[in-house]
Amino acid sequence: MRVLMLNDVYFPRVNGVSTSVQTFAHELLAQGHDVSLIAPSYWEDRPDGFPILRVTGRAVPRDPEDRIMSLGAVKALLPRIRATRADVLHIQTPFAAHYGGLWLARRAGLPVVESYHTYFEEYLDKYLPALPRAPLRWLARRFSTAQCNSVDAVVVPTVPMRRVLEGYGVRTPIEVIPTGLPATVFTPGDGPRFRERFAIPTRAPLLLYVGRVAHEKNIGFLLEVLAALPRQDVMRVIAGEGPARSSLAARAQRMGLGSRVRFVGYLSRHAALAD
Repeated sequence: MRVLMLNDVYFPRVNGVSTSVQTFAHELLAQGHDVSLIAPSYWEDRPDGFPILRVTGRAVPRDPEDRIMSLGAVKALLPRIRATRADVLHIQTPFAAHYGGLWLARRAGLPVVESYHTYFEEYLDKYLPALPRAPLRWLARRFSTAQCNSVDAVVVPTVPMRRVLEGYGVRTPIEVIPTGLPATVFTPGDGPRFRERFAIPTRAPLLLYVGRVAHEKNIGFLLEVLAALPRQDVMRVIAGEGPARSSLAARAQRMGLGSRVRFVGYLSRHAALAD
């Protein structure tokens, strides 16, 4: 089978959707399928074992890591998409990728599948705090329902997410396909070297968060947990980047936790293995 994926984000932009797309793409390749991807161009474009068509775009306001793909550039790919003789187009994100992908699929005569990764009902108010939460939740439900009902099938990572969409009124068939990680990415680390690098005491217990440092992740709650612990030598390590980092760092200082929290940013698996 020839699978064409379309995504608003991909590596070198690090986030959960990029990781999910990469994981599924490599698993499909391992099973003998052909995979190609349409994604935004970034400051660095690295090969990944399958064809990637990079599309021009512009920066997202207040989020310089992301790009908004040009719909015109996506639509201009129609002759190339027809030439690939793809069997299915898989949209991975709901922004330009959804509308451009739907346009391409209908004109190329392809069935179109869309993955629903983000629970937008609990997401929008984190980025539009000045607006009332109830209307934003209603908007998120309408937005999600309309997009899911416009495609031929929907993929979700969990059963609860499928139930959420069914509750919205999504009539499109929904399949649950959990996102996994290859066992090869789990390798022993060098704990003493890590502690030395980030000035963490040798015997201090560590609480670890790994993921996007975004407002919807509720990382502030993890700071509250740290403050509530009776032991004062426990350290919190937050690995990742995102728009909430500066506000979380300021919050940690206000709570008197500045010396007990380490923001270590992105950590490359490849660099760790090379060391």
